[in-house]
Amino acid sequence: MLSKNQIKLITSLQQKKFRKQHGLFLAEGIKVIQELLNSNFELQQLYVTDDILKNVAKDKREVISDTDLKKITALSTPNNCLALFAIPEEKPIDVKGLIVALDDIRDPGNLGTILRMCDWFGIKNLVCSKETVDIYNPKVIQATMGSIARVNTIYTDLVDFIKTTDLPVFGTFMNGKNIYQSDLPSEGIIVMGNEANGISKEVEAVCSHRISIPRFGDLQQTESLNVATATAIVLSEFRRN
Repeated sequence: MLSKNQIKLITSLQQKKFRKQHGLFLAEGIKVIQELLNSNFELQQLYVTDDILKNVAKDKREVISDTDLKKITALSTPNNCLALFAIPEEKPIDVKGLIVALDDIRDPGNLGTILRMCDWFGIKNLVCSKETVDIYNPKVIQATMGSIARVNTIYTDLVDFIKTTDLPVFGTFMNGKNIYQSDLPSEGIIVMGNEANGISKEVEAVCSHRISIPRFGDLQQTESLNVATATAIVLSEFRRN
């Protein structure tokens, strides 16, 4: 049975300030947890309701009731396991190849899906603005389905970061050059903007190229694409070229 202090600690990790304070984040579901166990992430404690993940050391594996799991889960429909992992120190970005940069992405599901897209298309580095949603948000962790273990992510001032590199910078805009008619390199920074407002004026000023995904619908009335969907299309086109 979980103590009140355990429940208080675990549920507090749903908030960024407490994740930062304790240096911990939570992950749920056997798929996500197994991916993290197979990576360099350090397990602090595993809670299970079923006889699973027996390879975890006994001192770090605790069997709990379904009732207790419901008290600590961040999901509306709990899985059968929840784990606490240590938040690692940020690693420096290897400034080569393709890098994805996110300017003020706010939706956890979008960030998690973009991380999966980076993993799928072999993007090893993701640079997020300081305003972008926390990568260790439980909803982000869930949406990555383990890809967080394979994509190096940092938070920094995007303008300062871009200015330190010699890579071409491709900003995604509604009125940019048709991506299907663009000569896309194997190295560069691809900037994706905020869900509602797009790329900020400050970041736009340091973009050397403007690209766009054209609309093909007859009425041309669709306002915009979801940013995670747009990221998938853009990365696919860069890799195809």
